Amino acid sequence: MKLSVIVIAYNMQRELPRTLQALARSYQTVAADLDYEIIVVDNGSPQPLQLGESATAELPVRLLRIDDARASPAQALNHAVASATGELVCLMVDGAHLLTPGVFEWALRGFAAFKCPVVAVRYFYLGPGEQPQTVLAGYGRQAEDTLLQRIAWPSAGYRLFEIGTPLAGGANRITWFNRVFESNCLFMTRAHYQAIGGSDVRFDLPGGGFLNLDLFKRAADAEGAELVQLVGEGSFHQVHGGTTTNSDTAAREARLASYRDQYRELRGHDTLLSHKPLNFLGHLPTQASKIHLRNRQP
Repeated sequence: MKLSVIVIAYNMQRELPRTLQALARSYQTVAADLDYEIIVVDNGSPQPLQLGESATAELPVRLLRIDDARASPAQALNHAVASATGELVCLMVDGAHLLTPGVFEWALRGFAAFKCPVVAVRYFYLGPGEQPQTVLAGYGRQAEDTLLQRIAWPSAGYRLFEIGTPLAGGANRITWFNRVFESNCLFMTRAHYQAIGGSDVRFDLPGGGFLNLDLFKRAADAEGAELVQLVGEGSFHQVHGGTTTNSDTAAREARLASYRDQYRELRGHDTLLSHKPLNFLGHLPTQASKIHLRNRQP
């Protein structure tokens, strides 16, 4: 098995079929003949998730359920990687993301070009802005369904750029060359994941706190690892009532403060960003993918 794609899901019955569609052989550009598997972990959803025949008809997918799941996805990630058969793993800690069609292709090119790459796909939100703000202004599932219908997704996957917004992380302007600090679609070898100790289960806050950021940084900073950011491919977050997305500003800020406090306690510092040299790999498939043309300052 060449690649194991690991999708962690909790209460995502609406979103998960679309996530799986974005991983399908007919959608990903090199997937028709690719040796890969998909492992979906139902991390203790109150109503067990159902994949449905239409979502899995062409997918090599396994569904694992953790009944006694913890609030954090760390345990689920480690469990899935332990059961994976792939030499490479793709980690999707939030199972509500849609990928653009060339993610597999360009990530695998990274493994052909570098000895020990950690390949990151840039994080986008579906909708007219970052969801912590747009949700408070009324953006929700119905509006998102309408947007996806408007671009006839999944028939033209790169049209996601027309209805998505890149995660800014406080920056005034985002280009493909901004350093990312988090990815919901992160590739590395299974051996590398195991060598860095996997996901740290001490990140036990609901949603994992800064678990995903910590995993990214440790994987990138490890000796011998080479950090690769893909250009022209994205991972788009569907609105689903996430831990930090669907809360008012004060509650969200308090939650983020608790995440930072836990990170500081576990790591002894506040440095969330890796400073490894960056390598870029990719293309600009459409006009809308030219995110450097957005958000110009006056």
